[in-house]
This record gives sequence, structure tokens and C-alpha cells, in this order.
Amino acid sequence: MSEKPSVLFVCVHNAGRSQMAAAWLSHLAGDRVEVRSAGSSPGDAVNPAAVEAMREVGIDISAATPKLLTVDAVKESDVCVTMGCGDTCPVFPGKRYLDWALEDPAGQGVAAVRPIRDEIRTLVEGLVEEIAPAPARGPEQTA
Repeated sequence: MSEKPSVLFVCVHNAGRSQMAAAWLSHLAGDRVEVRSAGSSPGDAVNPAAVEAMREVGIDISAATPKLLTVDAVKESDVCVTMGCGDTCPVFPGKRYLDWALEDPAGQGVAAVRPIRDEIRTLVEGLVEEIAPAPARGPEQTA
């Protein structure tokens, strides 16, 4: 893995799960991680229920747009996370592949998307701890 790890989140439409995961990773890891998301058949827009669910926790994904999954996006990423949708990424040596089995928020209201959002946060928190933990505070920095 490079000095600054990169993560690619993939789902079919890149309109819900992968967008929320990318937003959580950016929010939780800041500039310690490079974040990408894409879909094999990108939708026209991000799911409005996902936008609202993320807004409720102070994260704005309203300007995000679904992107097409490319071989280059996979090549440039250290970790590729598929979002329980059966998508397959091109496989390259030295990459780490994860599949997070998550319910598809497509066509669901914000009440149904909230638990998906929260499950994604938990998974992303674990990933951050593994690939880009926060710098340890030295004894001189403690209060």
C-alpha cells in the first residue's frame, strides 16, 4: 500500500451505498486516504434518500454524481470494496478486495436508508482503523 492508501467503493449504480461509503471515508479519515466511488452501470443521480440520510448526520453528498467504473480506477486503488451487489472488479495483483453485503437503498425512503447508512459507517470505521488510523498523540500532547 502506498503512503496514502486509496479506496474504491463500487456498486451497480454508484447512487447509494458506494456514495455513502465514500462520504463516510472522506469524513472520518480526512486527507489520510484517497477516496473513489464508481458503478458498473451508473445512475443518473445520487439517491435522494441517501442524500437526506447523510445530511441528517452532517455530511452533504448532494453534489456527488455517479461515475462509471473503469479499469484505471481499480488499478489506482489499494482497496476495492464492492457493496453487496454482485459486481466484480477487474482483479490485479497486490490489490485488496472486500465485499460488504449491504441492502440496496434504491427505491426506499429515508427511514429504510438510515440503518444502511449506519452499517456503512461502522464498516468504514473499521477500515479506517486498519488502513489509516489517526496519528497517535504523544504524552506532550495530552491534556
